[in-house]
Amino acid sequence: MPKQKQKLKLMSLCVHAGNHTDDVVGAVKDPIYMSNTYRLPTDGSPVDWSGIHTNIYSRNGNRNQFTLQDKLKAVEGAEDCVVLGSGVAALSGTFVTFLKTGDHVICSQVCYAAVGHLFNELLPEKYNIEVSFVDTTNLDAVKAAIRPNTRLIHVETPGNPTTGISDIAAIAEIAHKAGALLSVDSTFASPVLQHPLALGADLLIHSMTKYTNGHGDALGGCVLGKTELIDKIKEQAMVNFGGVLSPFNAWLIARGMTTLPLRMKQHCSNAMAVAEFLESSPDVRFVYYPGLKSHPQHELASRQMHGGYSAMMCFDVNGDRDAHLRFLSSLRLITHAVSLGDGESLIVFTDADSEKMKYYPEVFRKGFYRFSVGLEDAEDIISDLDQALKASRQK
Repeated sequence: MPKQKQKLKLMSLCVHAGNHTDDVVGAVKDPIYMSNTYRLPTDGSPVDWSGIHTNIYSRNGNRNQFTLQDKLKAVEGAEDCVVLGSGVAALSGTFVTFLKTGDHVICSQVCYAAVGHLFNELLPEKYNIEVSFVDTTNLDAVKAAIRPNTRLIHVETPGNPTTGISDIAAIAEIAHKAGALLSVDSTFASPVLQHPLALGADLLIHSMTKYTNGHGDALGGCVLGKTELIDKIKEQAMVNFGGVLSPFNAWLIARGMTTLPLRMKQHCSNAMAVAEFLESSPDVRFVYYPGLKSHPQHELASRQMHGGYSAMMCFDVNGDRDAHLRFLSSLRLITHAVSLGDGESLIVFTDADSEKMKYYPEVFRKGFYRFSVGLEDAEDIISDLDQALKASRQK
């Protein structure tokens, strides 16, 4: 009787899925295959020069890429996966693969800045693609935006930067009834805390630069879904547009995934403690964190996310612009820098005159901080915030 393959749980999948013992020296870990090109058959066998499933040339795929894709597929329970050179490559690769002139898209009005540029400028101006930005936390708004030519609904949940939560299952039903695809950017949740494909999404996107890698040292993006959809992205975005992920970055991100569940547990624990501290401070004007009961979509987040609410939040301090800058300049442990999901706590200030402010809830429009809570000791993070808050009110 053949030995049955053991069904592994999340932590074991992050450690073992996709790994291959090296055929030559027996190394337990995959080495980094930096070769650009691979031997071709000499027996007259046909060669698919644009093939996406065999080693021909690193733009068509490479061993480290295949390892990472297999690991992501196992963790997300996906049929197939493609990894690309950045999160934006994954997003733009998805859009250009499935949209054509005259199509209509519904997109979360609160979304990553690059998505805003793609849908506000590049795709409408170059390809005459119509786009409606709507509050996807409001299902009635999503339904009202549907048109006969709607081909894609793109949802970001939790939303960047406001942490708004959209109902993936309900929006999937709306999309499929209209004959459209649903793509979900789940970067803020990581592959651990939310599984959009299981909720009906057709395509799941992560900027692996963030939590998936977790070490702040490698760019990467991925798209997961059914093979028939992912193969199209591989052919267009990876081979034809050259968006392939480098072997070294694939290796780094696969390494980072080994500790992903452990890191997310600490990130979530730290974030809850920090959010509760900020909410209790008289120096703080507001806090948006899905784990707080005060968050407008807390109940939905509790149903849709599992094991925590991630570590992204927004808040603001009381006072004028000088108070905001005093707060930033007084931080010692926390770094004022872009990106998120690293071991270090990172914070970014968005001023009231930001061009995207009109899309955010009213409470955000005086300015706010987007805060990625890191892996430092929670007491140290809170202590740094506390002393900076005190400094913010000293003129």
